[in-house]
Amino acid sequence: MPPTSECLARAIGSIDAANAEDPASECDADGTSLPKELLYGRRMSAMLLRYAPEADEVAQVAVRAQHVQRWKIPRSGYPMDKAGYHRWRTGLYRFHAEIAGRLARQAGYDEAFAQRVEAAVGKKSLDRNPDSQLVEDVTDLVFIEHYMASFASQKTDYSEEKWLDIVAKTWRKLSPRAHAFVLAGGIHLPEHLAPLIRKAVAGG
Repeated sequence: MPPTSECLARAIGSIDAANAEDPASECDADGTSLPKELLYGRRMSAMLLRYAPEADEVAQVAVRAQHVQRWKIPRSGYPMDKAGYHRWRTGLYRFHAEIAGRLARQAGYDEAFAQRVEAAVGKKSLDRNPDSQLVEDVTDLVFIEHYMASFASQKTDYSEEKWLDIVAKTWRKLSPRAHAFVLAGGIHLPEHLAPLIRKAVAGG
């Protein structure tokens, strides 16, 4: 998404520079290897442009920073159980929000703007904060289009019932606008998972 202000250009540049330090890499659609979280941030911005092209600069900064330096808080640092997973997720929200807010301030945005970015990245008050819900929508849309197939390949022991539950839970996190976007063909469904995704959505 082309920056529309000097502050936005600085913020996006700083976020990308931070994510370019990711030691893990992934190939984009053209086969070019990129730092994993740098590619993720670009995918988030591209999805925002498709899904909500009218989105303001808070949303543009927040979606780009959604996974900023995620590798610094590894899942392995927490117990490998449900409680550990939730502690990890909560820690990630705080970590990403703090970095996003700091980089927004350094880019020249005022305190009110930075606090909105922090709330959105931290998924604060999803049911009441449109910024948070927009970031949640874009996050889930990107997951379905770009990462669900890879996740499925790592979970070959999951039953169809388990997968239907996963997709249904993801669907419930999306707003009505995002539902309509998906149903209208706004994202590319993983080909081999498309029938299961449609079944889960129909059931939900």
